[in-house]
Amino acid sequence: MSFLSEFKAFAMKGNVIDLAVAVVIGAAFGKIISSLVEGIIMPLIGVLLGGIDVSGKTFTLGQAVVKWGAFLQSIIDFTIIAFAIFLAVKLIMSFQKKKEQVVAPPSAEVQLLTEIRDLLKKQDKDN
Repeated sequence: MSFLSEFKAFAMKGNVIDLAVAVVIGAAFGKIISSLVEGIIMPLIGVLLGGIDVSGKTFTLGQAVVKWGAFLQSIIDFTIIAFAIFLAVKLIMSFQKKKEQVVAPPSAEVQLLTEIRDLLKKQDKDN
């Protein structure tokens, strides 16, 4: 098998394609959450802190500039993204549980075998 055909077989596997889709959606989701944090949540936190824009806060230690506000914003981004993913997974799992609870009707073979069993039981009782 050539290198190109091996790569094609690898790339066309369902799991690889699902992973690629998940990465793209995850990146887009991350941008949405970052926008939410930067545009809505951090300004509200700033208002709660007396009108301070925390994201731009720094302090200098010798020659180093420590950007603690950007770090705090990243922590808030991560927390919100993790919570949103938790809620999405929880929602998906609840749908899967509901699917599992739905019992499929027995197949025609099972129904036929059940009828035969019941008829045999009835014959034994009649005799």
